[in-house]
Amino acid sequence: RSHYSDKVHPHWYPARQALKLDPRGKSLRDDEILQNLPVGTTQTHLDACFWTAAGFTKWLLPFLFFCFQVFLAEYIGPLLTYLLFFFRVPYIYSPRYAFTSSPHPVVTLACACHTFHYVKRLIETIFVHRFSHGTMPLRTIFKNCAYYWGFSAWLAYYINHPLYTPPSYGELQVNYALVLFVMCELGNFSIHWTLNNLRGDGSKSRKFPVPTKNPFTWLFFFVSCPNYTYELGAWVSFSVMTQCLPVALYTLLGFIQMTIWARGKHRAYSREFKNYPSLRVAIIPLIL
Repeated sequence: RSHYSDKVHPHWYPARQALKLDPRGKSLRDDEILQNLPVGTTQTHLDACFWTAAGFTKWLLPFLFFCFQVFLAEYIGPLLTYLLFFFRVPYIYSPRYAFTSSPHPVVTLACACHTFHYVKRLIETIFVHRFSHGTMPLRTIFKNCAYYWGFSAWLAYYINHPLYTPPSYGELQVNYALVLFVMCELGNFSIHWTLNNLRGDGSKSRKFPVPTKNPFTWLFFFVSCPNYTYELGAWVSFSVMTQCLPVALYTLLGFIQMTIWARGKHRAYSREFKNYPSLRVAIIPLIL
């Protein structure tokens, strides 16, 4: 990232550039030292490395746009989309059902749970999460929004459909699923809060998360990413509560993606910290 580039193209300031050694590889961290990279140590090699990395520079979005336009958009979207189906606005279902309410209490409860889930995400995005990268690729906005908005509409269409039938085991099934949902949401928030406090002193030293006095964080004894474990539990309980196949399929896809993220994080922890607990796995205690 040369000073010449900063002067000629001031809008390409360093935070909006991502350097890679390979076009399909991960972006280099800001604290990477060229001499430590696997490209040799001579000046010629270093110059070649920098030139190659510069050739793979990606156009990134600045932090505020990254935070508020991506995360807020992808969470506000499903929140509002679901409510459109819940209130049965015209042109979604048959005209005779416009602005009517479902006779099944579980439909209202499901709407409350879905709303709570995304309101919690919005609050966490604004007040809890610490973003390790100040930028992100532009295409991520469209990909994430399409995923969250599209699935939210799909789930909401069936759950709020006039022909929707409640769960087979009635209130018993709904109540047990509700208790599990609330516990998982609290657990998920507890893990995010713990991760937020890892660098609460402003230190840049790397540390791995450990359990605290909060019982919800004790899952750290067994998994590296309990936030994903709790997220999975919340969607499994939502699937049981609504007994809706699209919700179950959405949960399965989410589980696959979160497993990929969790295993990557677990490998990174294991490589970086020599004293990393050997009992921990990625996402499912003692299994995966």
